[in-house]
Amino acid sequence: MYKPRFNKRNVLKFTKFGRKGYSLFASLGKEVIIGTLGACTLAQAAKADNISANVMPNDSVTLNIDRNTVLGEVEITGTRAPLTDRQNVRMVTVLDKAQIKAAPVQSINDLLKYAVGVDVRQRGAIGAQTDVSIRGGNYEQITLLLNGINICDPQTGHNAFDFPVDISEIERIEILEGPAGRAYGTSSLLGAINIITVPQKETSVSAHVGGGSYGYMDVGVRANMASGKFNNQISGSYTRSDGFSRSRDGQLNTDFKGGKAFYQGVYNDRNLSVNWHAGMSIKNFGSSTFYHPSFDNQFEHTFKSYTALQARTVIGNFHFNPSVYWNRNMDRFELVRGSEEQVPFNFHRTDVYGLNLNSYFDWLLGRTAFCVNVRNEDLVSTNLGEPLGKPKHIHGRDKYYEFGINRTNIALTFEHNILLDRFNLSAGFVAVKNTWNEMHMKVYPGVDASYRIGSNFKIYASYNTSLRMPSVTELYYSVGGHMADKYLKPEELLALEGGFKYTSRCFAGKVSVYHNWCKNRIDWVTSVDDNKGVWKSVNFKDIKMLGVEAQMRFNLERMFPGQKVFKMFDVAYSYINQNKAERQGYISRYTLEYLRHKVNAQLAMQIVKGVTFDAFYRMSDRTGVYMAEGKVRDYSPYNVFDARVTWQMKHYKVHFDVNNIFDNRLLDYSYVPQPGRVFMGGVAVDF
Repeated sequence: MYKPRFNKRNVLKFTKFGRKGYSLFASLGKEVIIGTLGACTLAQAAKADNISANVMPNDSVTLNIDRNTVLGEVEITGTRAPLTDRQNVRMVTVLDKAQIKAAPVQSINDLLKYAVGVDVRQRGAIGAQTDVSIRGGNYEQITLLLNGINICDPQTGHNAFDFPVDISEIERIEILEGPAGRAYGTSSLLGAINIITVPQKETSVSAHVGGGSYGYMDVGVRANMASGKFNNQISGSYTRSDGFSRSRDGQLNTDFKGGKAFYQGVYNDRNLSVNWHAGMSIKNFGSSTFYHPSFDNQFEHTFKSYTALQARTVIGNFHFNPSVYWNRNMDRFELVRGSEEQVPFNFHRTDVYGLNLNSYFDWLLGRTAFCVNVRNEDLVSTNLGEPLGKPKHIHGRDKYYEFGINRTNIALTFEHNILLDRFNLSAGFVAVKNTWNEMHMKVYPGVDASYRIGSNFKIYASYNTSLRMPSVTELYYSVGGHMADKYLKPEELLALEGGFKYTSRCFAGKVSVYHNWCKNRIDWVTSVDDNKGVWKSVNFKDIKMLGVEAQMRFNLERMFPGQKVFKMFDVAYSYINQNKAERQGYISRYTLEYLRHKVNAQLAMQIVKGVTFDAFYRMSDRTGVYMAEGKVRDYSPYNVFDARVTWQMKHYKVHFDVNNIFDNRLLDYSYVPQPGRVFMGGVAVDF
């Protein structure tokens, strides 16, 4: 056993042992840290805790560390009980702050394009409106979370990515692919995306401003005050653009403007941690032909507010993590912009109230978690739902909400985790009951297992099931060329997955293979021979899907230490094939239009000190067909090259972006073309 020693500069020395890593034993105040970390893991842990580390093979390790700092890996939520990335039995993709800063994007929507298992289908550019899905699903089949709080809108997932936070505030994004019912609730049929924000540790102020093509402009400011056990951070931002197209009448029809505001507070002591947040997002955007090809001057206004209170406390080995939240979503849709006399506007208001009672405890046989989740969804509308007994007034309008729906989802989750040196197992179930359609309680089990071979190689396998309740739009939207079915059945999914992950000092790679069986999958379909072009919501009986994902990352600095220019190269590939082809005479809007092939690549370079260059490549090959000018057409694959140049100094950063460098034609949805080459730039300052 080696005794730690601090020198006058608070430098703590560690000594290597064996080929597996480094022996750590440090007494920092009343906290004790004991563990074995490989060189790469140690560097990651040091980075996560703002500790400077200099790790080389066969050397001792020197960490510059404050006496009050406790080493530890970041918790990644792939299971109901929190586990570190090393312990996790699910393969969770994490986009950290460094990756976010390097990407040539202005919105979270655009950032997710660089996750190989994620399908980002744009209607409006620069985050105006985007449908995001995972592993061949659609935008309704994932759970979206803000700091672990479900912020999905039961009305529709089209505007789910109207976050109240600016992309510059995000600490990391966790992407869990595959059914995530035990971890995030049953709405996560094919995955979940968790946006994590963390207030700055010290009192500070920052601001940013940017601009670019099509009259784009964004400006934002953030202020943080840290005082003892309390930390409070507030931010605001404004974004606008003229859009990239005009209607047949010559009006702007893809323009947008909107603002965000977000407040987050934290209280921490030895026995209690409390987090709370409140935020809002307001957006007005031209919807061009987003929802119907015959109307090229549609418009939408959205308002979203989010409030949540979360706590963590420990009593012995028992951890209790309750949370309560309220989300409100308001939407006004105009089929003909500004002309309510020609076509009445659609108004919707959704209030979602949730209570999560999460808990877990550690004992001789592992870590056991159980929780109760209650979520009430209340929607009132001018055209969605059942007739209301008493109509409700629409604020600021001489109109009333005359329809609505109220449903409550109750979920009980049990999970047990066996955490050994090399083998980890997580098994459990979620039991669900929803008051909609008098649904009886149903149980959805799952099990995940992983095994480490040596210090670099991990194999894993999983079996999971989940379900999703239909959105209110899928149940009741029967206007504007749509015919919904209020008797749709919930979607159910069974998924098998296996794969491996390898990590070394210079290289990291992973491969996964999955097979999904989906029952009662919901989609909108239309007949080619239907002159009226009516889209109907239907249940597909059974759909089977086979997918493969692979990713390799090369640390070029360590592979070629003689050069200082090339930093990192990353390449990833995704393949999906399902047993359902386009039915003869019918066109599917979502289910049968998935990315069969997707390739992502990134090259990171340092030109000179403080100046970096990041180049990105994407190839998307979508299956499916669409109608254009009275003909059935196939989607064409497209290639996109993006780049960002960043000049980073101590207190400020300047960046310049070019998206779609070669001005290729992009088409994610049949009748909604995307802009060509786009230039962006901006400045950020920290005080």
